[in-house]
Amino acid sequence: MAQSDVRGGGTRHDSGGLAQDERPGTAAPAAGGDEGGRGGHGRRRGRRRGGGRRILRWSAIVLSLLILGTAGAGYLYYRHLNGNIDKGARNSGESDVKKTGPNAAGQTPLNILLIGSDSRNSAENVKLGGGRDNVGSKPLADVQMLLHVSADRESASVVSIPRDTRVDIPKCVDPDTGETYPAKNTIINESLQRGGPGCTLATWQNLTGVYIDHWMMVDFAGVVDMADAVGGVPVCVNQNVWDRPLPGQRGGSGLKLKAGTHKVQGKQALQWLRTRHAWGSDPLRAKAQHMYMNAMIRTLKQQNVFTDTGRLMGLAEAGTKALKVSEEIGTVKELYDVGMQLKSVPTSRITMTTMPWIEDPLDRNHLVPKPEDADRMWAMLRDDVSFDKGGKARAATAAGPSPASVKATGPAAAPAAGLSVSVVNGTASEERAAVPQRAAAIVAALQQEGFARAVASGQQDPHTRTQVTYPKSTGEQGRANALSVAEAVGIPSSQVRATDGVTTTLTIGSDWREGTTYPKQKAPEAGDLPDSADALTADKKECMDVYPPYRW
Repeated sequence: MAQSDVRGGGTRHDSGGLAQDERPGTAAPAAGGDEGGRGGHGRRRGRRRGGGRRILRWSAIVLSLLILGTAGAGYLYYRHLNGNIDKGARNSGESDVKKTGPNAAGQTPLNILLIGSDSRNSAENVKLGGGRDNVGSKPLADVQMLLHVSADRESASVVSIPRDTRVDIPKCVDPDTGETYPAKNTIINESLQRGGPGCTLATWQNLTGVYIDHWMMVDFAGVVDMADAVGGVPVCVNQNVWDRPLPGQRGGSGLKLKAGTHKVQGKQALQWLRTRHAWGSDPLRAKAQHMYMNAMIRTLKQQNVFTDTGRLMGLAEAGTKALKVSEEIGTVKELYDVGMQLKSVPTSRITMTTMPWIEDPLDRNHLVPKPEDADRMWAMLRDDVSFDKGGKARAATAAGPSPASVKATGPAAAPAAGLSVSVVNGTASEERAAVPQRAAAIVAALQQEGFARAVASGQQDPHTRTQVTYPKSTGEQGRANALSVAEAVGIPSSQVRATDGVTTTLTIGSDWREGTTYPKQKAPEAGDLPDSADALTADKKECMDVYPPYRW
């Protein structure tokens, strides 16, 4: 029985590891591999496998933070644990996103990019994931999640971006080899190959407009050790499940459980995390992984792990060996300081989400951010608005300037009269036609503000959100010039971006169909997440429904 394609195609496939057919010149996988296929049921199944490592990697990172952030015992092993931690450059790509200024209390949000690599560059990783022919190749960033901790440290949110989301990866330089990679529009998991974790960080910053303080990365072998060290995590299914090959549908993780709650660890935990067919789609696999993550957090809070010295030492040892981090948090002391900022967040205010997405119009096996919904999520992160409804009103907490209003430091803008500005009508949308003469109206408004060289472009480039772009080659001066254009018509600085273009360009989006001053956008409120974010909170136990063909 065939199932339809699920999201998660991408550059490589894996089945607890990477399938050999995902690399050029290698053989097709055995029938038992977790390979996607196409079929009925109106669901889409991609060709990638092995999302199973995702949650373990994320959990290993969080565990390490919790351990080092709540346990003085970590200091007993300070030098030893420091030696375990691998480090790298925070940012290795072109990104002009600026750090949010502090609020009245001197606090700023904390943003950490969590990366799970599919590295096969060790015997242990090969043993766990297969693909011996892949040893020595550059890993992909198959798991990418942004952990946002609010400035008041009272809430936290996690946003994952599907690995096959098509984005603009900026020009990056590999800090280890010095190799330069030109900018490329491709799926986001390739960013790790094009300059390391620092390139993935720059890609996220450019996509979201959110300044990211640090990154953390783990591979497969380390997170397996972490999963075993936890002692098992409870998971729940509403029906008996057996994820196995079926006629017309190869693959399956091998997960076999009866309906109800079960504590899984080791191989069975990996099976839970790899399972896709039995849930029915890649997005539902992500939901199962979020459930596992939440259950792990609850388990840690319930255990006496922080008073059990033996267990604590084992977790700390496994955690620091599993981690590679950005260099500014590359010691136990620095990780401890980060962890201390996380430990007070209650599980009821930890919200896990997936970036709202739609099918990529250029390739049905890939995704792109869903207009408006994804923008709303990024705005909430930039403005430090809690994903849960328990957050305080913005007026009570946003004592400092909005990130959108913080201007970059650097050179002053050139005189307006000498700046060339191209204005593009991008007001068309799927529902509505472009507004006639819209570019000409904004050109007139800019000319009144002194931008005598502003001209209307004959091009129509539909955009959901208005933006001002400037050539990357012009650097900080180009950004300063673009900011002056944005300020003249009221566009927030968070909507100013560097591109590979040749001139400063104002693209009028469908969010600005009338008037000559950019409309003030409605500030998002606490809990104002779109339904497409598929949010889960860490304090709630949930069970997975099993897709009927995989029930027994």
